[in-house]
Amino acid sequence: MTTLDRTTTQYDPAAIMGAIYGDGITGLKGAFSREWIARMGEDIDVLYRAALQRPGGTVGRGTNRHYVEIHPEDIRGFVDLVSHPWMVAVCTAVLGPDYRIVEIGFDVPNPGAKDQPWHRDFRATDETLVNRRLNSLAFNLTTVDVEEDMGPFEIAPGTQWDDPSSYDHGMFPPTTLYERYSSLAQRKTPKMGDVSVRSALTIHRGTANTSQKARPVLVLGVDAPGAGHDQMHDFQMTRAFYASLPTEVQEHLLVRLVDTLEPVVQGHTIEGLMMGDA
Repeated sequence: MTTLDRTTTQYDPAAIMGAIYGDGITGLKGAFSREWIARMGEDIDVLYRAALQRPGGTVGRGTNRHYVEIHPEDIRGFVDLVSHPWMVAVCTAVLGPDYRIVEIGFDVPNPGAKDQPWHRDFRATDETLVNRRLNSLAFNLTTVDVEEDMGPFEIAPGTQWDDPSSYDHGMFPPTTLYERYSSLAQRKTPKMGDVSVRSALTIHRGTANTSQKARPVLVLGVDAPGAGHDQMHDFQMTRAFYASLPTEVQEHLLVRLVDTLEPVVQGHTIEGLMMGDA
């Protein structure tokens, strides 16, 4: 991962674009304090326990893995998150000034989670395959210091451009390509406060969690105009909360305004992750 040190490096659009269009992933160490992350982790823990008790509250991502889509106002620090200068710089550089936030949620690989199959999070469209443009980004923030036995995230740099014609559902490469991805793979062990951002088309997987600790990670999804990934999510916000937000945050939200928050019935399923682990 190309990592930018916020104490010495300006947020150069060329460097950001080079990383996302090259490796398909980059990051910023120490973007947030450990105390800020700890508060977010507390909120995620409460939300996760509640989601597990609610029908449709979670989506499986493989053995002992869940994804939970949440409401922005359910976590403290949402404004800090989406207005962080580096995150704004990345979104603007890659997606343009009219980018839109379309998703917030979290993944939890629990103890006993197995290796996922190599995959993309959704199909590549002609915008990427023909026009050679990446029109969405996924930001990840770990709530814990990731250790080697906790099922670290693995990614195969540069594979956001791979031809998906042989992929199952346009997302799952055949096992004959696994050697290629394994040879390219980089395993990530971020610390509390680090942020990464990637193209979700870059081939990746979660690895086996052989520890006795869960590895929660916050996910923020951002689109360029017209990318359409908002249709996979139910990104809600109360009118009162929306009205409390700074204008520069409001203008980057693609959100459904409601008087009272409705429970999210998880809709962004990735069936191939539930058909058996790699």
